[in-house]
Amino acid sequence: MKDTHFFRSGWVILTIGCCLTILIYCLGLSGGWLFDDYPNIVENPGVQPQHFNIPSLVRAALSSPASDFKRPLASFSFALNYLATGLDPYWMKLTNLLFHVINGFLVFLVAHQLLLLSARKSLTAPQTFTPDTFHRNSGTIAALIAVAWMVLPINLTCVLYVVQRMESMANAFVLIGLYGFLRCRSAMLSPVTSNDVRRSLLLLSAISLVLPVLIGVLAKETAVMLPLYAVLAEWALLDFQSSQKRRDTSIIALFAVVLALPAIIGLAWLLPSVLNPAAWATRDFTLNTRLLTEARVVVDYIYWTLLPHPTFLSFYHDDYVASSGFLQPYTTILSILFLLALIVLAVFQRRHRPLLALGIFWFLGCQLLTATVIPLELVYEHRNYFASFGLLLAVIPLIAQIPQATATAVNAGWRAELAGPRIQAIWRFGAILIFIGICATQTLFTARAWGDPLRLAAELAARAPKSPRAQYELGRTLIIYSNYDPASPYTPLVYAPLERAAALPGSSILPQQALIFMNSRMGLPLKDAWWQSMIEKLRSRPPGVQDESSLSALVQCAENGLCNLPHQPMIDAFQAALSHPNPTARLFAMYGDYAWNVLDNHDLGEHMLRQATQDKPSEPAYHITLARMAIAKGDTNEASQQIEALRQLNIGGRLDESIGSLQELLPKH
Repeated sequence: MKDTHFFRSGWVILTIGCCLTILIYCLGLSGGWLFDDYPNIVENPGVQPQHFNIPSLVRAALSSPASDFKRPLASFSFALNYLATGLDPYWMKLTNLLFHVINGFLVFLVAHQLLLLSARKSLTAPQTFTPDTFHRNSGTIAALIAVAWMVLPINLTCVLYVVQRMESMANAFVLIGLYGFLRCRSAMLSPVTSNDVRRSLLLLSAISLVLPVLIGVLAKETAVMLPLYAVLAEWALLDFQSSQKRRDTSIIALFAVVLALPAIIGLAWLLPSVLNPAAWATRDFTLNTRLLTEARVVVDYIYWTLLPHPTFLSFYHDDYVASSGFLQPYTTILSILFLLALIVLAVFQRRHRPLLALGIFWFLGCQLLTATVIPLELVYEHRNYFASFGLLLAVIPLIAQIPQATATAVNAGWRAELAGPRIQAIWRFGAILIFIGICATQTLFTARAWGDPLRLAAELAARAPKSPRAQYELGRTLIIYSNYDPASPYTPLVYAPLERAAALPGSSILPQQALIFMNSRMGLPLKDAWWQSMIEKLRSRPPGVQDESSLSALVQCAENGLCNLPHQPMIDAFQAALSHPNPTARLFAMYGDYAWNVLDNHDLGEHMLRQATQDKPSEPAYHITLARMAIAKGDTNEASQQIEALRQLNIGGRLDESIGSLQELLPKH
């Protein structure tokens, strides 16, 4: 019957799933900003253009502090959001939700194509294969995979955590590229395809693997994984074969160009910096301990994806204890053995269960970028945005038990008997629907918490009581609700979570900064213990990004006249931070601003800014500040040199406004 065929094709299931996803996430759209949203969006004037013109948009695209590659496409999208609706997180999150639903549709298309290729591979007579034969069953299962993926709790942060649009945008291009490649390769396997058409399809396959990467990396570097995902699909399902069942050297050559060669170049570029001890100076783990720890982290990702529980998905994972050896903790060696067993399982199941093998290798392959040698933080849930698709691809078709097809079955038109006993099929699909229901319910409750900043902060602090960031965020949110009013009922509640956060091992100086900031703005006494604790932390280890952001917040508060901070503790804090080898340009610039504007020590301020421009000459803000200092001192030669440096950095006219304002300040001859 047509209605049954339409339902079983998967489109109705997918449509229902998209509507369910939208309804769930709508509960969280009213929430606020969080964590890295601040440096990338809220406190980044670059993505808040005042005019819709090329210089402003170029400036926005190149303004991200998240990466040296700037991720211009994601920043450009934030700027467009700002131009349309201002700095309102609701519309930013709604845009994220739109990307997520689009990605769910793309997951459906990719999964459907993979199911068709898996069915083709299982045939004893592949030349008799027609996609319509398997359309109904593969469409249903592909839709279930896509719906499960859209409502997975582990993927929530890529929707409601605004800055992680970077991840969802990059993976949109990965999915587009995969679908294009799989469609082209499927057509190349047809025995009726002419040589001319085959060459065109090979070219389209190459374009599908190159163009989406070039665009996707403009959102986030994770898009570079597309060729790896494609070669794994080729290995699991297509065997690098032509329509004549022979090894296709052109496909092998294609992957040599788009995967092997870039991987070699990338490793040659990456390894020297990774092996440099300075790259790990701001981390509380080494390369060896990171590799050991990530084995446990990756196993936890599997658990959190397939058996989600609120206590695991806490957003803040800075309390994750690093492994110091194979048996410290003992779960390290167990995790390594488990991952090796998964690899062996995938290799041995490639012929009989190719989707199981592919799903495992997609999950593990996705972790190669973020769970190996790059000195990133240990744990983040959003790193599983594509990896979770791999796990669902491995598990859901296995539960559904797609029957092995034969030429006789094809010619019989996929008789209902092949699907097995009806009761068994109901149980299998019922289990999948129960899993989707559990995931949807948990995501719904978590999204509801994300819709209220205070409720979210309290819930995340409860989920991760040993996380300094979670406790700090609760205190920071209470400060916001207090509106810096000493009489507010929220004010007394601030101290406990912030002091608890300050005392937790591995915490940054954020809690001390928040306590000092709040009491100073409210005109309340500042405890010496807060200053001493902050300075000791800065002296005991190289300051990280959060430490620098904390000092920056205090400097801005003092410069704006909102905080009456004692000078000597601030000087001691900066000197402690700068006492470590290779201080960052940002740290020099902050101390320079404080010395010039608060201490009125112009020589020190200029010296610090000069250090910043030498350490990071590609940052326009440092040249602008140094030029303003030179103009204030009447040093027109120095000011002209800094303006000339800005002209060299003026890509697309993004600095025209700054250069023009500096030129106007120069004395006229």
